[in-house]
Amino acid sequence: MNKVVEIARKSGLDGFMLALLSMILLAWLWPFPGMKESPVPLSEISTYAVSLIFFFYGLRLSPEKLRAGLVNWKLHTMVHLSTFVLFPLIALAFRPFFKSEEGETLWLAIFFLTALPSTVSSSVVMVSIARGNIPAAIFNASISSLLGVFITPLWLGLVMESGAEHFDLLSVVGKLSLQVLLPVSAGIMLNKRWGHFAETNKKYIRYFDQSSILLIVYTSFCESFGENLFSALGLKDIVFLGIGMLALFFGIYFLLIFISDLLDFSREDKITTVFCGSKKSLVQGAVMAKVLFPGPQAGVMLLPIMIYHALQLIAASILAQRLAQEPLQPEEDRIIVKN
Repeated sequence: MNKVVEIARKSGLDGFMLALLSMILLAWLWPFPGMKESPVPLSEISTYAVSLIFFFYGLRLSPEKLRAGLVNWKLHTMVHLSTFVLFPLIALAFRPFFKSEEGETLWLAIFFLTALPSTVSSSVVMVSIARGNIPAAIFNASISSLLGVFITPLWLGLVMESGAEHFDLLSVVGKLSLQVLLPVSAGIMLNKRWGHFAETNKKYIRYFDQSSILLIVYTSFCESFGENLFSALGLKDIVFLGIGMLALFFGIYFLLIFISDLLDFSREDKITTVFCGSKKSLVQGAVMAKVLFPGPQAGVMLLPIMIYHALQLIAASILAQRLAQEPLQPEEDRIIVKN
């Protein structure tokens, strides 16, 4: 039994990973608690939990450290070029392989995924678990969501017959500001008073972060299973789509590692680059799909991001846990900022 536990731990199947898989299974067996009809608003609770995550991160950030992290323009450029340029270009390259009418719809759904911004909460959590550059992760994940409000509709307008002129820009920006930027700002302002408390209890704050991710995974899969989103395609199509999404994630991940090595990034900056630059936001996808794809087509458009969201959480969790177990060199105990 000890050998089995050790093998599972080396493979990334620790308690948090097993809990993630359990949440997916629970959502399949019992989706009602996470659906809109449920009397317990788990989706709203997860929204508040995300805000608390960012408040605690802001609480651990002094204004001096934040300013130091924001000047790393190479890291920021890499993350946003990967999110908004590299991803869509890869999807465009594979467009000739989707020639049928059904294939064109599926490709559009995949392209929609590649044009979305990076996810906020899980990117920062994974960077934190792997001991990366947290200030830069918060900055990039937050800015990515705001940039996506403009860039995602522009990309979709290039491949769709109609543009995204009805996109509710102010509503999305306001929601993101309340959920992310406001809690972070409040935490930073309270850093001098409560920052020591946050650093002392960072172990328990990490448990809260992981619990929030579990809740997000559960509610996301509850809505998918409860509304039968996966019935739009056959099992074979979904399996191949899942394989393609996993290949896309790891392709971007290892490409970013290669480029980060060429640019001589520090360990912390490399971790932030690969996790922020390889993730996609299910929250933003759900919001934008209702505007860009009204009607029954929205369900099909959400299928690739639902699958990618699940696979990126599982894969990133394994990778983050392995990186966290790597010994740090003495000179890597601090964040190295390069101009």
